[in-house]
Amino acid sequence: MQVFLENEQLKVRINTFGGELASIIKKETNVEYMWNADEKYWKRTSPVLFPIVGSLKNKEFLYEGKSYPMGQHGFARDMEFAIKSQSDSEAWFVLESDEETLKKYPFAFQLELGYRLAENKLYILWHVYNQDRKEMYFSIGGHPAFMCPLDGKGKQTDYFISFDTDKDLKYSVLNEEGLVAIEDEVLDTHNGMMPVDEHLFDRDALIIEGHQAGTVSLCDSNKKPYLAVTFDSPLFGLWSPAGKNAPFICIEPWYGRCDKASFDGTLKDREYGNTLQPDQVFEAEYTVEIF
Repeated sequence: MQVFLENEQLKVRINTFGGELASIIKKETNVEYMWNADEKYWKRTSPVLFPIVGSLKNKEFLYEGKSYPMGQHGFARDMEFAIKSQSDSEAWFVLESDEETLKKYPFAFQLELGYRLAENKLYILWHVYNQDRKEMYFSIGGHPAFMCPLDGKGKQTDYFISFDTDKDLKYSVLNEEGLVAIEDEVLDTHNGMMPVDEHLFDRDALIIEGHQAGTVSLCDSNKKPYLAVTFDSPLFGLWSPAGKNAPFICIEPWYGRCDKASFDGTLKDREYGNTLQPDQVFEAEYTVEIF
């Protein structure tokens, strides 16, 4: 099932499966800004990553002496969400734990995803509720994929990525198992503006930790931004499939991260993990601004 939002500037479509943002169209130009989920490159558009972000060491986590297998980015992206509320410019979706999720992730939870339109911005909101009687450990993240090039104009290598900092960024690189293997590589951003090189994603995602930036923009060949993603998350990822020349780039705000290759701990030891006491709620958001 699909839900549609609209205001004077934007039209938005969200799928109830995964609670996944599927489309942002600028009404003035009728241009689509989101990736179309073509399986030739990547079958998703903007999955929510929950209750983990990235990959686990040995594809499992340890909690209270028991091992729980889990695939990359968790399970919420592959589950049907219920519609909690809907208006012309705002919609909320909800996913609750059940017998099947408890077998994979031993916590009772409620995950709410919100989408709110305001002028030329889309707000993506996350509420995580601990409905258990024990402390809950989780990660959550976004994985939105944006068209680059936009509207088929030019080549991706004509485009730029800009950051709201003029400092070069340090980043980490993953190994074949999707674990952090190389740290403190330096991304030369040329005073905040970086060309999209054809080899930028040859080693998979770039993971940029430690609040190094709070706004990341995609820019055309004239270095003019056509969209910006703003967030307060402690880290974010940049990704496009290696070696495929895929016409999109993901800008991913994360409250969590894959394990390091050297990780040897339990669920509560995972870096950038979040903790909730019973009856507590975690709230976070990011915005997509269309120019």
